[in-house]
Amino acid sequence: MAEGPLSEAELKKLHAYWRAANYLSVGQIYLLANPLLREPLQVKHIKPRLLGHWGTTPGLNFLYAHLNRVIKSRDLDAIFICGPGHGGPAMVANAYLEGTYTETYPDVTQDLIGLQKLFRQFSFPGGIPSHDAPETPGSIHEGGELGYALTHAYGAAFDNPNLKVFCVIGDGEAETGPLAASWHSNKFLNPQTDGAVLPILHLNGYKIANPTLLARIPEDELRRLLEGYGYAPYIIAGDDPMDMHQRMAALLDLVLDEIEEIQGKGRKHGKPARPRWPMIVMRTPKGWTGPKEVDGLPVEGTWRAHQVPIDNMTKPEHLRILDRWLRSYRPEELFDTDGALVRELSALAPRGPRRMSANPHANGGELLQELRLPDFRDYAVKVDKPATTFDEATKVLGAFLRDVIVHNPHNFRLMGPDETASNRLSAVFDVTNRDWLADVLPTDDHLAPDARAGWRATC
Repeated sequence: MAEGPLSEAELKKLHAYWRAANYLSVGQIYLLANPLLREPLQVKHIKPRLLGHWGTTPGLNFLYAHLNRVIKSRDLDAIFICGPGHGGPAMVANAYLEGTYTETYPDVTQDLIGLQKLFRQFSFPGGIPSHDAPETPGSIHEGGELGYALTHAYGAAFDNPNLKVFCVIGDGEAETGPLAASWHSNKFLNPQTDGAVLPILHLNGYKIANPTLLARIPEDELRRLLEGYGYAPYIIAGDDPMDMHQRMAALLDLVLDEIEEIQGKGRKHGKPARPRWPMIVMRTPKGWTGPKEVDGLPVEGTWRAHQVPIDNMTKPEHLRILDRWLRSYRPEELFDTDGALVRELSALAPRGPRRMSANPHANGGELLQELRLPDFRDYAVKVDKPATTFDEATKVLGAFLRDVIVHNPHNFRLMGPDETASNRLSAVFDVTNRDWLADVLPTDDHLAPDARAGWRATC
């Protein structure tokens, strides 16, 4: 019997699903034809120019498979924010495995022909980018722009009390200024009225050529840093897949129980206080499950796994390494004779809008609400004679925004860098406050945890 929350059968299927996502990811980077290796791999099957990023991809696939498990077991309404810059192969692979990619792009079918199209289009003229682009189903975050993952995650959670936002942060991304500031967004997340964000810091140790800072500082220093930001960090590290599957399954159950407890208390007592939200730090090798060594140099677990680990198909040994790598995922066990994912694995994905790639929160057009706007003419400044009236445009705007807030109490926020009053928008404080869940002093002005203006509404 497996030691952990997963039974032997569950463990085997979850691992197979991860293998399928990894296979599709490698196939996107390399293959032009022969998508399931049903004939010997030849140079003509390989793309003439190899572009893409493998290093972060297997960790993203690992997390996605595990998050699907908890979405199904807990019936979660959840989306996935892919912070690591070029995690496109993973996000496209998982949207394809869930069926959403084919629903969005019907020509990319769930068969051999569709698989070949899926692979061919990646980083290819007339195809799709190598990052988690806007056209990828389930994406609200442009993965090629580092630093904004947490900002987008918290923005999605505000005013969506039932939504869980799983936000993966690359350790290279974690060194950017925007991301460093975004850690503080937890101080404005109201457990009563907002959803939850689970940050997952994915430490695989390297950027494109250098080690990353957060991967090289002592673990107790990293823990203290994250605790200083106000989180309760849980650290999981390893490279043995079966062991990591069991430990990740147990850890996700633990942190989701904590999130439910935090939200339950806030909603039961009706008096929101700032909790210490959980987060996860996951350490896995860069390029996990990829080639261990190429040309006598280590690859897995090093910066060499960041982009394309094997890049010269004119060398017969490189072609042999790629062939062994692809076949190590045993695609013949994962896809049926037509080229579709076998049924017992496709059954692991959530259904309908519970799929992270199909969640309506990841497609703003499905959830847009028209704002109820007052007639702007009612705010016109009366001018009887030129040069006899004094008024301020933004002060007039403040009165207009005040009434917009009144008419739209749950779907409008005022955003600004703590300049609401100095920009003459103070009229909004007639109907709301500056959003704030940290400590409040008697000398503070207009701070409250359920506000529609202020820092959270101004970050």
